[in-house]
Amino acid sequence: MRLDKPKPLSSALQDFLDRFPQKKKLKQGMILAAWKEVVGERIASQSEDLHFEGDKLVMRVKNPSWRHEIHANRFSIAKRLNAKVRGQVIADIIVRG
Repeated sequence: MRLDKPKPLSSALQDFLDRFPQKKKLKQGMILAAWKEVVGERIASQSEDLHFEGDKLVMRVKNPSWRHEIHANRFSIAKRLNAKVRGQVIADIIVRG
């Protein structure tokens, strides 16, 4: 007979991620996958070539107005994305033209 309670799947998954050697790469992938959900359809449709360079999320935005908008809100966006994956993955967001 087991005396310990079964762990919720989310808790077991988090324990695994905490020990996973490629945790940073995995969380970066989770951020890229969550981009559209976190920033919304309009910003997501303006950003291209999303990738990481170290701890910086880099993207290309052709429209100068959108480029400025994303740049101005980059710390808020980074905070929401980091919260989504429960980690400090993004230090900054670089918006290129």
